[in-house]
Amino acid sequence: MSQELTPEKLEELKHSHIRSFSTRKGRISHAQERALSELFPKYELTYDKENKVNAKEIFGNDNPVVLEIGCGMGETTAAIAEAHPEINFIGCEIFPSGVGALSLLLEEKQLKNVRIFKHDAVEVVRDMVADGSLDGVHIYFPDPWRKARHHKRRLISPFFVDLLSPKLKTGAYLHCATDWENYAEQMMEVLSAAPLLKNKYEGFSLVAENPITKRPVTKFNERGNRLGHGCWDLVFLKK
Repeated sequence: MSQELTPEKLEELKHSHIRSFSTRKGRISHAQERALSELFPKYELTYDKENKVNAKEIFGNDNPVVLEIGCGMGETTAAIAEAHPEINFIGCEIFPSGVGALSLLLEEKQLKNVRIFKHDAVEVVRDMVADGSLDGVHIYFPDPWRKARHHKRRLISPFFVDLLSPKLKTGAYLHCATDWENYAEQMMEVLSAAPLLKNKYEGFSLVAENPITKRPVTKFNERGNRLGHGCWDLVFLKK
């Protein structure tokens, strides 16, 4: 017998989503673990679905705000933030090792313009980011979920793009990058179909032409280049 679809259940389904990350426990070094407990509290933003992010209150200024989804080990986040002290960066990273590594980099470089959510980015965007509040969004090398049966778990989907687009200011940018061609094609299809977005270019973009910040070439990129992997960047603007 099927379960009755009550109004409460409908509301729950409306706010649920397929997670784009695996909850498997990754490795974490002693240095990252220590940074997580000792340094991360200085940069931490706490998920609270009842309150929106107030960037002026957090950073103490009215500088542009860029959201980075999936900071990884923090190399790119720290490099861009160091190059652009005039921009405030809010990162979302779910894995403790990445949060610890990024916290270490922020401390080493004494960066004041980065804060971090250790939480699912979809929930942060859905519940805590106000419409028209972001000047840019970076989504660099999200998990490609290579197997066809796992494609439904990819972050760049119509559901998420429809959720994210209203959070951008008019003219703000969304910059995505992937080294998986099939995912790049899907990104282009999804973003091109988004009613609130327009491609800044006729197709894929050049990294150097990012409208606000350049995406640095990381060790991850360099390794991919040596192995002959491609890399695709997409820059879309909010209409």
